[in-house]
Amino acid sequence: MTATEATAAHPATDEGPVLRCTDLSKRFGGVHALEKVSFEVRRGEVLALAGDNGAGKSTLIKTISGVHRPDEGEIRYKGERVVLDNPRHAREIGIETIYQDLALADNLDVGANVFLGREPTTRLFGLERLDRPKMRAVAHDVLETLDIDIPERKLHEPVRNLSGGQRQAVAIGRAIYWNAELLIMDEPTAALGVPEQRKVKELILRLKTQNVAIIFISHNLVDIFDVSDRIMVLRRGIKAGERRPSETDHNEVVRLMIGG
Repeated sequence: MTATEATAAHPATDEGPVLRCTDLSKRFGGVHALEKVSFEVRRGEVLALAGDNGAGKSTLIKTISGVHRPDEGEIRYKGERVVLDNPRHAREIGIETIYQDLALADNLDVGANVFLGREPTTRLFGLERLDRPKMRAVAHDVLETLDIDIPERKLHEPVRNLSGGQRQAVAIGRAIYWNAELLIMDEPTAALGVPEQRKVKELILRLKTQNVAIIFISHNLVDIFDVSDRIMVLRRGIKAGERRPSETDHNEVVRLMIGG
């Protein structure tokens, strides 16, 4: 699959939400981490998920990405009810999650990280070996399609040598190459400088034009208002409210987060 094919895999559609969750609940012993949370997200839309520590954000995204199975409620993906057995199952159907630590292999180059765990091979003199030229070519292609500027020489270096924003771009590029239709991003601008925060936000807005549905988790209200179409607030495991950025302000979102 080329990067062009990956981009073309998300045509505009009116088929309904990519993801619809209804009355999701999750308990850990006597702790109600989620209680009857319902929401949806459509293609080309950014749904921001806001909430204080312990609000249930991590539990919710882990439920959607196959880490946890909900105790109650229903998940529908592209109109079909799904029971996600594990994160690999979620990835196979097009749900990719980029956690704050990015899950990159620091000692490997960009191409190897795009194909991590799914490396192509070729045969040379009867022996099977990794097809590194293909991995680097694909990495260059997908980053170029997303208009991500990483110098050619950097593609051959371990990703530990990349900046925080470039590493974030590699993780996003990997998700898009593997045909993500729903991309969950956990604090993607945390620990980045202002210029790199801006680049990541520009990349998120570019993904919208490719009809990727995005769930954006952040503590930074400026970032949330910059990129989101809707803001859903969690508080102590419940859905405290949902607003469009044009119809609310930072103060109201904070009030929803803390109550009162």
